[in-house]
Amino acid sequence: MLPKDTNAAFSGGQCAGEEDWVDNRTVYIGHKEPPPGAEAYIPQRYPDNRIVSSKYTFWNFVPKNLFEQFRRIANFYFLIIFLVQLIIDTPTSPITSGLPLFFVITVTAIKQGYEDWLRHKADNSVNQCPVHEVQHGKVVRKQSRKIRVGDVMLIKENETFPCDLILLSSSRDDGTCFVTTASLDGESSHKVSTQWDTTRTSHTLFLYGDASRSTHRWSRPLGSENLLLRGATLKNTAYIYAVAIYTGMETKMALNYQTKTQKRSAVEKSMNAYLVVYLCILIGKAFINTVLKYVWQADPNQDEPWYNNRTDAEKERHIVIRAFTDFLAYMVLFNYIIPVSMYVTVEMQKFLGSYFIMWDDDMYDKELGESAVVNTSDLNEELGQVEYVFTDKTGTLTENNMEFIECCVDGHVYVPQAICNGQVDTRGCEELFFRALCLCHTVQVKEEETVDGIKHGLHSGRPSSFYISSSPDEVALVEGMKRSGVTRTHTHTHTHTHSGGLRGGASVIKTFFYTNAMCVCVCSGEVYLFCKGADSSIFPRVVSGKVEEVKDREGLRTLCVAYRALTPEQYEETYRLLNEARLALHDRDRRLAEAYDQIETQLVLLGATAVEDRLQEEAADTVESLHQAGMKVWVLTGDKMETAAATCYASKLFRRGTRVLELTTKRTEEQSLHDALLSGECSDFGLIIDGATLSAVLQPGPEASSAGDYKEIFLEICRNCSAVLCCRMAPLQKAQIVKLIKASKEHPITLAIGDGANDVSMILEAHVGIGIMGKEGRQAARNSDYAIPKFKHLKKMLLVHGHYYYIRISELVQYFFYKNVCFIFPQFLYQFFCGFSQQPLYDTAYLTLYNISFTSLPILLYSLMEQHINIDILRKDPTLYRDISKNCLLRWPIFIYWTILGVYDAMVMFFGAYFLFDNTTFTSNGQMFGNWTFGTLVFTVLVFTVTFKLVLDTHYWTWINHFVIWGSLIFFVVFSLLWGGIIWPFLNYQRMYYVFMQMLSSGPAWLSIILLITAGLLPDVVKKVICRALWPTTTERIQVPRPQPGPATPAFIQRHHQGCVPNLVVSQPGCVPICVLGTHRDA
Repeated sequence: MLPKDTNAAFSGGQCAGEEDWVDNRTVYIGHKEPPPGAEAYIPQRYPDNRIVSSKYTFWNFVPKNLFEQFRRIANFYFLIIFLVQLIIDTPTSPITSGLPLFFVITVTAIKQGYEDWLRHKADNSVNQCPVHEVQHGKVVRKQSRKIRVGDVMLIKENETFPCDLILLSSSRDDGTCFVTTASLDGESSHKVSTQWDTTRTSHTLFLYGDASRSTHRWSRPLGSENLLLRGATLKNTAYIYAVAIYTGMETKMALNYQTKTQKRSAVEKSMNAYLVVYLCILIGKAFINTVLKYVWQADPNQDEPWYNNRTDAEKERHIVIRAFTDFLAYMVLFNYIIPVSMYVTVEMQKFLGSYFIMWDDDMYDKELGESAVVNTSDLNEELGQVEYVFTDKTGTLTENNMEFIECCVDGHVYVPQAICNGQVDTRGCEELFFRALCLCHTVQVKEEETVDGIKHGLHSGRPSSFYISSSPDEVALVEGMKRSGVTRTHTHTHTHTHSGGLRGGASVIKTFFYTNAMCVCVCSGEVYLFCKGADSSIFPRVVSGKVEEVKDREGLRTLCVAYRALTPEQYEETYRLLNEARLALHDRDRRLAEAYDQIETQLVLLGATAVEDRLQEEAADTVESLHQAGMKVWVLTGDKMETAAATCYASKLFRRGTRVLELTTKRTEEQSLHDALLSGECSDFGLIIDGATLSAVLQPGPEASSAGDYKEIFLEICRNCSAVLCCRMAPLQKAQIVKLIKASKEHPITLAIGDGANDVSMILEAHVGIGIMGKEGRQAARNSDYAIPKFKHLKKMLLVHGHYYYIRISELVQYFFYKNVCFIFPQFLYQFFCGFSQQPLYDTAYLTLYNISFTSLPILLYSLMEQHINIDILRKDPTLYRDISKNCLLRWPIFIYWTILGVYDAMVMFFGAYFLFDNTTFTSNGQMFGNWTFGTLVFTVLVFTVTFKLVLDTHYWTWINHFVIWGSLIFFVVFSLLWGGIIWPFLNYQRMYYVFMQMLSSGPAWLSIILLITAGLLPDVVKKVICRALWPTTTERIQVPRPQPGPATPAFIQRHHQGCVPNLVVSQPGCVPICVLGTHRDA
């Protein structure tokens, strides 16, 4: 720890991932005043350590939420209609528009407020977490949100860093500490951080010290190995002291977050477009009726109808004012063509439907004890429209659990069993190779430890030691050597290895790193320089050895091992070069690289190791299913290219025959970026690109004007790629890739999935963001739209739940517009027969309850329960996902068909009843029917027709469907009987008294109802039969039943006993009903 009277200041340079953001700050440890004679210092104000991921506050919730809701066309429209009804005299009551609007706004606000309250709750749990600060030599406990820049913090083992810190001192003798960044990047390995006096890095911060007892000023460079990032956890170190340098929303984790924006699905955008069309139709209807009304009243004998009760003052108004008032009145009369109740139903369908994901037993992970979580239900149907999947690698595709598979020594391949059985000659190259593996690493021995409730280091119930390291590859190699009989024990810096004929001790006297490699200087009588790293780093430095026989293996991570014997003089020269380069304050990276080049020469290749990064369970099958479903899968990772490419081959993202185009820094150094891009022919292949090249593509230099538009060329290549791997990516670069694809001319639907905080930016940027819940933290899960335990659950979420959600909600949207056209178009036609007097065709009760009670529940239940194809079929045949891609069920031709069908049914209802009413003595006793009986007849045919239309479209029948559909029709009949059979004292009119009973007492009325319903449904039935017979889709072919041998097979009996009830599935007209098995839980 620094002396109490020591002051220090930090100057921060550019942050990783923020290429255009630079922050220079001076921080005094413990908020001490500057020493006498120091330069003028102006105190700077920094934010507190509060983290905010919520969208609303207590004060802005109401205005902000109302503003967002009234951005919806339907909500804004009904607000205007409601105000018009309050201002002028209209045919209908303001309650008919105001009450549904208030219900929609309230339900949506409660739903969004609850979701944001959960975010506040999560933020408070982080901001109020207790931490320890050193104040005036004493340790004080306070809340995390109160940390300020310059505070000296005490962090104990297994505690999470509350902000970005610089390590001052450690309980370890060597001044280091071990941290895990699982919650940041998904890697559970132990990384090493060092205090300021043993630094080495590239991104430079400077520490200036001025002790009161000394007269000289000293400086040391600080780097990323001295920086402790928020969200990381202290491991294998009793305690550390560190100073806060970045707090709150200025921490690296917070800077990598994208701003939360309101995501809207493609279905909602289609709904808004359809509403604009229907609004234009509504305005057209109102305009036509207003013009025709004044044309009609131009005849002196055809004045304003007496029953409109217009006063003389109203009749004497200017014709423009009267015309505008009549136009607004017609708008109110026809406003039911805009289905405001559709938004209520859609909100309820999304909210209730989201529970099917959370209740799905197939998406429950027993190991974690977690099931899927829905953070927002607004995007359920978007799961059925995904075209691009962007996935992280470590912790998402893989378990980040390495296993030693084999090694190649002097051209011979050995597996662990062969080494353990003594089949390896432990002399010469083999001896040096195994010594290098046991010495060239940063592995530490750790006793029993508990991580996420799982105890490590227990064997047969007794504590034992286990290995930890900054790299899981190194742990895998050391554990592999141990299983093979080559055991490593150590006391601090001295190491012993023994295995059969291989015994000895050695001291690691120096360890140093460079890009893609690690070197150690070992003293065991002689001084050796052992180097271990990627083949791209080792091969150029090798002068002898069987290089050509060390080959990469598909799906495996390879590390090459080489050595060089050093004389004492050479070792001293090596130490001097490295020390001078490490302490350099300027051009530090260049000087370190030059020192490494001078030291790591004349190497002899010993061999190579092959380590497998285990894929998550069923990860390869999930990737293959996504490909079959027509989705393009991109892997975005910060790992090096060799490691990431091996995982891509193992997960079947790339296959053996895949032609891979590389756009990497090495490739662009050999030829210009323009030539490298144009060298890729536009055919089906895989693409590998790194972060540096991507920056050049997205932000080309001045020479790009003559070379062309790199971005367009890059997008054209990507469109023809079956898979893309982006390696060495910063978190914000992941979001840039997603944004680039979203903004392309096709505007595809994107999905991003990851498990760490470095994936949050792309999760927020994509149309749909999914977080993996695991041992790697909860940042991604908390900021995502959906959270699942494992990557394999993505398959069912998209292919089954996404498929069902889209089918259901697309039918719901089209059906709502259809039934409202059927509802309001007869009202438009009726004006031609009532002198354009704005006389309603239906009673007020029918106008109010049509969308709320009579026709709402059947379509709501359909949108929750419908299964047009069995779950097992959807899971086994991913190609069915292509049938619903690109929002195909909400395209304009289908929308126009539903609208025309609604207009046809409305004309059949109106004119059918009109011609049947031509003989006004419609009853047996010669009593005449009036206009309310006519409207009731049309309304009765309307309710039964639109309900039977839904019956024809339903494939999955349960007792709930029967209860709701037939119950709704019975409710309509019972309500009509009560509404017209009782004189209600609170009504100032009794126009519906005995109307419904009188209509039902007429035999011709019964016959007309049956004929009109049949005539209205017949064209749709004929159309479906013809299309299924001549142009069936893949889905319709699967729905055709196949003959089953025997009435009940053992499989049927077995599934029946498991609780699956057979449900009759009514196929489309012209097909025989089939029987499927399924549980409501998976609906």
